[in-house]
Amino acid sequence: MLLRKLWRTLGVYRAQFISMVIMIAIGIGTFVGFNVEWFSLENDVLSFLKDTGFADMRIVRASGFSKDEAEKIAAIDGVDEVSRFLAVNTLEKESSDVIALNFTENFSVSGFTVMDGAAYDEADESGLWLSDRYAKENDFSVGDRLTLVYKNLEIEGEVRGLVKAGEYLVCVPDKTQLMPDYSTYGFCYASPALLKKAFGAEFYTNLNALTELDKKEFAKKADEALGETLLIVSRDDTIQYSEAMGESEEGKTMGLILPVLFLAIAVLTMVTTMHRLCAAEKTQIGTLKSLGFKDRRILRHYSFYALAIGLIGTAFGLLLGWLLGWFIMNPNGAMGTYLDMPSWRLSAPPFVWIVLILINLLLVLIGFLSVRKMLHGTAADALRPYTPKKMRSIALEKTGLWKVLRFGERWNLRDIFRHKTRSAMTLFGVAGCTILILAALGMQDTMNEFVDSFYDKAIRYELRINLDSENVTNDEAREIAEKYAADTCAVSSVQVNGESYALEVYSIENDTLRFIGESNKFTELPDDGALICERIAKDHGLKVGDSFIFSPFGASESYSVKVSGIVRSLSESIALSEEAADKLGLDYRINTLYSKQTEIEPSESILNTQTKKSIIDSFDTFMKIMHVMIWLLIIAAAVLGVVVLYDLGVMSYTERFREMATLKVIGFKDRKIGKLLIGQNMLLTVAGIIIGIPAAMGVLKFLIVKLAKEYELRISVSMLSFVISIALVFGVSLIVGLMIARKNKRIDMVEALKAQE
Repeated sequence: MLLRKLWRTLGVYRAQFISMVIMIAIGIGTFVGFNVEWFSLENDVLSFLKDTGFADMRIVRASGFSKDEAEKIAAIDGVDEVSRFLAVNTLEKESSDVIALNFTENFSVSGFTVMDGAAYDEADESGLWLSDRYAKENDFSVGDRLTLVYKNLEIEGEVRGLVKAGEYLVCVPDKTQLMPDYSTYGFCYASPALLKKAFGAEFYTNLNALTELDKKEFAKKADEALGETLLIVSRDDTIQYSEAMGESEEGKTMGLILPVLFLAIAVLTMVTTMHRLCAAEKTQIGTLKSLGFKDRRILRHYSFYALAIGLIGTAFGLLLGWLLGWFIMNPNGAMGTYLDMPSWRLSAPPFVWIVLILINLLLVLIGFLSVRKMLHGTAADALRPYTPKKMRSIALEKTGLWKVLRFGERWNLRDIFRHKTRSAMTLFGVAGCTILILAALGMQDTMNEFVDSFYDKAIRYELRINLDSENVTNDEAREIAEKYAADTCAVSSVQVNGESYALEVYSIENDTLRFIGESNKFTELPDDGALICERIAKDHGLKVGDSFIFSPFGASESYSVKVSGIVRSLSESIALSEEAADKLGLDYRINTLYSKQTEIEPSESILNTQTKKSIIDSFDTFMKIMHVMIWLLIIAAAVLGVVVLYDLGVMSYTERFREMATLKVIGFKDRKIGKLLIGQNMLLTVAGIIIGIPAAMGVLKFLIVKLAKEYELRISVSMLSFVISIALVFGVSLIVGLMIARKNKRIDMVEALKAQE
């Protein structure tokens, strides 16, 4: 009997049950989805890096390393394996695409995974193992011939295999290019035998090591072993590892914000919904009690409603979460456009299953407590219909303003304060909807401001020219710069308090670069002192006027320089003018030119070039992914708004059923009563938006700090985004209000007024 009653009751309250299932499903879906995303990403990336021997530490010296030096590092206690390694940027002869050519002496360190073709052969003098993504974009296959140009040297080989490498997990030339572009940039590996054949000698600029030592300890032991201080790059300092783990941290952040918001609204709405359901079922509960059903059986019966909502919502939520995880974590998905790895296995962290169990137990507890309250007293007490609590006068009624208000406004205000819990849930739902929409649009505006500030205003060159600084003097570099009306830059690595940063020495006479200072205003490069990026200033507690000491790697000298300004930068860098560098007595080699011209003549002095367009194109790919995420958030916010407001609106309608019947009896038309219902909805919507806007700005700030701190973004929300957010929330509220208002046409006045008897 109770089973049949269960299905009948589910049919009667189907709107509330469906809305609660949707809310639980969305909350669990976002929770599972984002946690599956970051956990799968972390597992797949770390597994791939381990399989390909991704180096934990890299010692860099432009003059190269001998075998004896490699053996000294290998002998350090705590170092597992070492390989001499070389990576040079070459040009593909037919297309002038840039291909990073790599040589590793020990394949178990900084190696690769073969996806198609022959296995790696360290004795092969003419074999090339090419990036499979680059090969796909440029129609290369196993067996094709490939000619690479390095300076005036041509290296010809046959593609033996198509590969993926941990060293190119994020396949970008540098941090200025946010997304990979495999149509113009790729990588390949060759054997030490080919290196010796092509260059006539062994030459490796890196010592790559697998070790469990941290950077500080490894650096100390490496310096002692080699007898000098050299640039050491840990895996945390590489784009590949830091960006991949950064994506994982972003997933954790998103998994913390969105699911909490959805689940909090769902659980709080569940409290109100179950209470109202049990109140509506009070007579039924009394009947069951009078027929001899034990309290514990009635408790089990009504608790099962909450359990059913939880289980069905969890089932749909798991499906939604897995789809969300797959949407982000698959070779053709959001992460697939950024990361290049062979395996995309989805998995969830163990705590997810524990949380899901606890959520369902909480829902059952809510149902249990709601019905237990109705079982107090005798069967006769339970048979009496639920009586809403008496209305007390509100403070506003004692003011002169109350007399000015119209009947509808007074009625709605009294009802809002009479049913504080339901009103609070409505406010929470509207505020949550506002937060999601405004934060999503604000993130888009912020990224648009970033593009406008850096790529449209600060970066004014069209072509970046990378010089062979080992063989090109500063005077020769300036001659090339004069030929192409280019500005010059000498980039090197320095350390500040043990941390590695880029030191950039500029000569800017052709307005190809600008520096973004405070209040997004451009600042000039000073003749004395340095400009440092915001991250360096924050990490070391520096402000304008302070001084700090930096030490170039490979040199024994240290230099003290004053902070003349703090700027936004794409990389963690210290910028000096040539005048300031000369005053410090700093030795530098010009290795980069920036020109507004788009074409240059081939030269032995030029290693390769990179166009501004290629950087912008990669960023466009990033923005397309972001737009998809923004629309998903907006859709989720709209669903949240509709479900919560409709559920609470139906609850409000049920609670005021007799009041509306009374209004109809005394002559109120359906349209007038509908306006009263919509009026209350709009009043709560306005209050919710007022609460939601500052909360959205706080969430946006949190997201920017957690998700994109490496880009030194500035929060920027346009007036249009505010208007769109408010309009969407009002639109959702109005639609739901109209849906609820139509219900009053079906009120049976006699039945409603006699029900209490």
